[in-house]
Amino acid sequence: MIAIVDYGMGNLRSVQKAFERVGAPAQIVTSTEEIERASKVVLPGVGAFADAVAHMRRQGFVEPIIDAIDSGRPFLGICLGLQLLFDVSYEDGEHTGLGVIPGKVVRFDFGDLPAARGLKVPHMGWNRIRWDEPCPLLAGLTSGTYVYFVHSYHVQPIEADVKVVRSDYGVEFVAMVWRDNLYATQFHPEKSQKAGLKILENFAKL
Repeated sequence: MIAIVDYGMGNLRSVQKAFERVGAPAQIVTSTEEIERASKVVLPGVGAFADAVAHMRRQGFVEPIIDAIDSGRPFLGICLGLQLLFDVSYEDGEHTGLGVIPGKVVRFDFGDLPAARGLKVPHMGWNRIRWDEPCPLLAGLTSGTYVYFVHSYHVQPIEADVKVVRSDYGVEFVAMVWRDNLYATQFHPEKSQKAGLKILENFAKL
C-alpha cells in the first residue's frame, strides 16, 4: 500500500488522484499504525514549516516516518514534505525539522544579482530540472524536463551522499534530493502533467 500521510497540511486528494491516474492506488492515512503497515510512504505538504512540524508531533507521526525511511521502504516527500526532512528551517524564525537529511531550509535571497532582477517570491511556475546521475525516480525523463514549483524557501543539504537535482530561479537551487530509498522533490509531481505522472509511476514501481 502507498500511504499518503495526512497531518493536516497537504494537498492530499490531488496527490492521490495523480497516483490513481498511473494505476497505483494510494490511501490517505491518519494513524501511526497505517504508516507502519505501508509498503511505501508519501509525505506531501503545503503551508508553513512550523505549523507542519507541530501537527506531526501532536499526531505522533515523526517516529513512524523516520522508521519508514530507516526500514528501507520507498519514501517520497513533496514540497513542504521535502523541507520537513531537514535539520532546521528559517521560515518565520528558526524551527527544528525531522533531522533525516543534514542541512537547512532558507528563503530565496537574490541580493543584487542581475539574473534575478524582476523575479518575485514565492517562485510559482514551470522550471527546468537538471541532473547528472541516473535516478530511479526520473527514469524515462531527460535532464532539462519542466516541472511545476510553488515555494518561497529551498533546501541546502550539507552531506555529499545526498544526491541532488538542480533548478534555477535567479540562483541555482536544489529541486530534489535522493539517498538510497528516500526521494523528495521541491516541485509538485502531481501538478507537473506528464513528467510528474511519470515520476509518480516510477515511485509506485520501486
